[in-house]
Amino acid sequence: MNGPVVELKGAGKTYQAAGRGAVGVMGVDLTVEPGKLILLLGPSGSGKTTLLTLMAGLVAPSAGTVAIGGRRLDTLSLVELQRLRARNIGVVFQAFNLIDALTALENVALVLRFAGIPRRDALVAAQGILAAIGIGNLSAQLTSELSQGEKQRVAIARAVANRPPLLLADEPTASLDSGHGLEIIEILRRYARDSQAAVVVSTHDTRLAAFADQIVRLSDGRVING
Repeated sequence: MNGPVVELKGAGKTYQAAGRGAVGVMGVDLTVEPGKLILLLGPSGSGKTTLLTLMAGLVAPSAGTVAIGGRRLDTLSLVELQRLRARNIGVVFQAFNLIDALTALENVALVLRFAGIPRRDALVAAQGILAAIGIGNLSAQLTSELSQGEKQRVAIARAVANRPPLLLADEPTASLDSGHGLEIIEILRRYARDSQAAVVVSTHDTRLAAFADQIVRLSDGRVING
């Protein structure tokens, strides 16, 4: 992508809760450039996950605009939005969202199969991705048999399989001990550098700040320091 990968202008999201509006985030101005790792830092309930879902195009903003690669999401049809997300955005969910009945290799290859890559080629490519993330030896194991740290690596491998220019990770170190958590954030930073991708990570863990190119601090749905 030329120019910013993500650009938010006055972006906000209000939810309806118990008959009244509940603010997720409000008035966010943010530009994310290629090759950068951005931390969304704040406590639970500060709006980090809401901001990620806006960037992912999973929800529409109640105010302002969100653009990916210069294309405003509110101007796209549903089909166009789905196509843009499939080609440009990878997401690492806090709960991993792996298919436990499949092996690590099959979980990653599935993404490539959806992209139209033949099965044999998809399996070869998936094996290479797992090896690059340091778990090539676990490719034949069911993900239900893996540790939390191993599952997180598979989730990252799956999210980057199509080499998306935008990678979003929601609390990727929350279920990991300190050592494994730092390994995961290093993998994400390396992906940003090597692929010239924008990587946006939500976290409450201040120890990750040393790995970030930019820190966006959130409190009660507002950016308090960017």
